[in-house]
Amino acid sequence: MKKYIYLFFAAVFVTMACVPQDPQIQFGVDSDNIEIGPAGGKRLINVASADSWTAMVQEPWITVSPSNGRGSVECEVIIDSALAVTSRTGVVRINNLNTSDYKEFTITQKGFDYSIELKESKVEIAEYADYDKRSFDVVVNTNVDFEVVLPEEAQNWLKYKKSDLDLDRGARPRNSVVHFEWKVNTRDISREAVVSFKPVEEVVMTRSDVLEVRQKASVTIPANTVQGDSLALIAIRRNINSWEEYEVSERMEHWEGVSVWKSGPNKGRVRSARFALFDTKESLPYEVQYLTAAEELYFFGNSNSFLKDLDPGEYISTLTNLKSLTIGAYGLNTLPESFKNLSNLESLDLSANNFQSIPEILTPENFPNLRALYLNTNTRRTIYDLKNTVYENYGGLIDETPADAEGKRTFPRRMLEWKELDTIRLSVNYLHGEIPDMQDYPEKWTAEEVHACDTLPDILIGLPKVLPNTNLFAINLNRLTGRIPDWLLYHPKLDLWVPFSLVFMQEGKTVDGQSAGFSNEPASMDYYYDHYVNKVYNPKNFTEE
Repeated sequence: MKKYIYLFFAAVFVTMACVPQDPQIQFGVDSDNIEIGPAGGKRLINVASADSWTAMVQEPWITVSPSNGRGSVECEVIIDSALAVTSRTGVVRINNLNTSDYKEFTITQKGFDYSIELKESKVEIAEYADYDKRSFDVVVNTNVDFEVVLPEEAQNWLKYKKSDLDLDRGARPRNSVVHFEWKVNTRDISREAVVSFKPVEEVVMTRSDVLEVRQKASVTIPANTVQGDSLALIAIRRNINSWEEYEVSERMEHWEGVSVWKSGPNKGRVRSARFALFDTKESLPYEVQYLTAAEELYFFGNSNSFLKDLDPGEYISTLTNLKSLTIGAYGLNTLPESFKNLSNLESLDLSANNFQSIPEILTPENFPNLRALYLNTNTRRTIYDLKNTVYENYGGLIDETPADAEGKRTFPRRMLEWKELDTIRLSVNYLHGEIPDMQDYPEKWTAEEVHACDTLPDILIGLPKVLPNTNLFAINLNRLTGRIPDWLLYHPKLDLWVPFSLVFMQEGKTVDGQSAGFSNEPASMDYYYDHYVNKVYNPKNFTEE
């Protein structure tokens, strides 16, 4: 039975193979023209034939599949996306292999129009976010190079960075990302910006989207109120990413690092506040401007402050009632002109920052009430041999003592002429050169004032009267060289300055290759007490506790 079945099917196949093709089928295609857009795509075409055929295409952007066959077949025509703004045309020829007949159909593809299209044309942002989260990206699909145009009123709170646009495929559109960064909204009203995208070349645009950015309003902080102060403190800690938090369930006067006025017109408001251990890449937050009753503010301990180049910002300069201000280890390297508004300051601590020189704004004229100035440890990194270093921008007030035409460097004289200062700390910097002898200084010790005080020796008579009111003068661990001038060796308060720790001690080498240190550093204070015979020797004056 199996043998007969196999013979039957074999006879059927042989019979079918011998049947001639239908002569009624007319050779041809069912369309003579295909129109398609610039993005390209696929189209179906029916080939009618009783014979074998093949498709011939001379354009590389057109593909026919299958490209040959026998009998009638449905073919897929694949068209690539366009590369130009002008249209293009291609011809597909279907050849009958048994005859000389052929059929053609035309493919017409439109070119791309010049356009700038945004994936999202509206963006809404919060009034505040952490520093590293104050940004958004906008995807621009375009086939023309463009520039971003920010409205003038938005340029102070919105900026952008445009990625490179590679139009390596002609007019075929490409995605480009524009990265926007924004600043905190400090006002209690929302703000908006309409950002446009302008083609670099003069071309006819069929589409040019604009971006609408809207930022929410900030929370209203009542000015000159206890409530406003508490909201400001919380916002400041949030904005600088403080590692500490207030126990807000308690009264503000019990918050750690905060003191309030106990009486008077500012009763209950912030008198002083301390902020330590935080991580910010910005100036002091705008909320500090609400602490108008504060006498003392303390900011110290910004993460990786030696890597940062900041200024304290404009808002701290509005607090004209401040008497004591510390902005230490924050990453400062400059002070704004508005900083001189703090003319009531009595103590200013700018230690452990990144100043290359003493800010020019720090003068007795701008700060007539200042009594204590701390500018110590403004070094980004410790370098013992400055001559061999390849680093730049390493702070330490290095630019404060430049070499003159003769190559001589001198300690900053303007600090020595600020006679109202009670405390000067310039330790652990890279100050160079010699301490000036100040012989041309107009103020000298007179015989009358020396003889009027039984502790002052005659050796002072005629010496420059430098820093007569200063109780602490710390210049140790710099790169000072040369001789110690007489005005310093015999200064009436030298024994109070802990001289062998805070004055005479220097370290390392200078940029000129000299070993730091004074050539006439005394071995002891015996010479001093030989003149100050009426002073009482106190060992505690020679060690810093």
